Amino acid sequence: MRLTRNVLIAACLWIITSSGSFAQRPENMPQVLDYIHHGWDVLTRSMQTCDTVIDKRAPEHSVLYLPADYPESDAVKELVSRCKVGLKHLPSKISSIGNFDYSNSFAQGALFLPNPYVVPGGFLNEMYGWDSYFIIVGLLRDGRYDLARGMVENFFFEIDNYGGILNANRTYFLTRSQPPFLSSMVLAVYDADPNAADKEAFLKKAYPYVERDYKMWTTGDKLAGDTGLSRYYDFGNGPVPEIAEAHDSYYRDVFRYLQASNERADYLAEPGKAKMPQIGPEFALQVCEEYPSGKPSCENVPKQQYTADYYKGDRAMRESGFDISFRFGDFSGKTHRFAAVCLNSLLYKAETDMEKISQILKNGQAQTWAGRAAKRKDLVNKFLWDPQRGRYFDWDFTTSKRSTYDYMSTFYPMWVGLASPEQAKMVMSHLDIFEHPGGLALSPYATGVQWDLPYGWGPTMMIAVEGMRRNNYKTEADRVSADWIANIARSFAKDQTIREKYDVVESSSNFEAKAGYRENVVGFGWTNASVLQFAYELGWANAKAAAK
Repeated sequence: MRLTRNVLIAACLWIITSSGSFAQRPENMPQVLDYIHHGWDVLTRSMQTCDTVIDKRAPEHSVLYLPADYPESDAVKELVSRCKVGLKHLPSKISSIGNFDYSNSFAQGALFLPNPYVVPGGFLNEMYGWDSYFIIVGLLRDGRYDLARGMVENFFFEIDNYGGILNANRTYFLTRSQPPFLSSMVLAVYDADPNAADKEAFLKKAYPYVERDYKMWTTGDKLAGDTGLSRYYDFGNGPVPEIAEAHDSYYRDVFRYLQASNERADYLAEPGKAKMPQIGPEFALQVCEEYPSGKPSCENVPKQQYTADYYKGDRAMRESGFDISFRFGDFSGKTHRFAAVCLNSLLYKAETDMEKISQILKNGQAQTWAGRAAKRKDLVNKFLWDPQRGRYFDWDFTTSKRSTYDYMSTFYPMWVGLASPEQAKMVMSHLDIFEHPGGLALSPYATGVQWDLPYGWGPTMMIAVEGMRRNNYKTEADRVSADWIANIARSFAKDQTIREKYDVVESSSNFEAKAGYRENVVGFGWTNASVLQFAYELGWANAKAAAK
């Protein structure tokens, strides 16, 4: 196979950077940091801006919903008048995620939040679940304490009024959450709080919310069979509204791929046998087998539908945040069948975080949380750790088999303190599976979708690098983080923007996908945070004091 000139250059750069040295501080670092510093304000939304309510993916979703029985403030009334959008109350109180009646032709819309928040960027104008943790880390590094704390308080509001932490504050996300970072957010804000007298009161307020979020993830349908571990699981059924109602081509793109895939039998139902109960609007999505030559439509052509189980997996994949990869089957259509390394590592961190919070509050619960963490650690080692391959892999509890799909989630146990020194050493011995001249790729598999090779992302970069630092792999952490910043700085020099994701093989912001999301969004919250965090650790930026 012939190598292109760019690949040869990348290979040469890789030989240089993997020898122990790393990229130097980019000349345009001050400009990059200035962009990030001012970018928080550009990305901030509140109930005073029209962007908060209007859904750019589906402008017809121009309704702002208040919780049932929540008062209509003058500020909210002024917003809906100025932005020319509707204002409604949810018809009933929501006690848990998925526990909401969508009957009576419920119209989709934005969900009210009381405090300003930072959005990822581009068309993503909502406060997202796991994005917000990394954004909060960046805000705190940049001295924006009030904004960071307000976002955490917004999640408390979601738990009280929408049943839990949502994928984001739109009604079509009322059936799913995102990876559980609440305890991490709480402790980040606690550690940065400049008001010593306020710190313990904040933890006392936060404790029951973290406990409720944890309970949601460790009971009922969120359990991964009888493993004692947890899984991603969306309580809704059928196509996801945010793309089905926006006439997105994703499900058709997946079908075209499936025509030659081994997953076809699991994902596609026989004609007329795909009926399922719906949470959400009644979708009539059908995908034609093929377009007959010379005919412009599917008329008189046998049609197929996806199975209810495929939609469950597709929805669970979106809850995982890794949308889309091939980690859990083709297009991750079997996500709900796996106990995931990332999820269970985060739950271990929630348990150890709550042990720490309990010790500070002296509430007598520290030993309970320590026991839960110890039990989860044993289960992770039993099901998710592969001693022969020296890495962590997801567990398919429906087949009782460990996955063989190498993924960046193998660094999560290092970040949360779950991996032993010997396990961390084995994981690090396989760093070359993921490392490239521009940072760490999500996987070694070029599947054509955004959460696989050749792409790197800010959140997993932060987790991997901080996991290395926690386990005393400073040289590797410095090299990887410096290469990541250099990658972003080179692209920034061309277009003066920071993007959602980067090609770490070619060291660029170029992005091409054969299915799923097709743009590299400008902004971008968690990428900004990763640059700021790494620059601080490398001595390329100064931390700013938290300001109230």
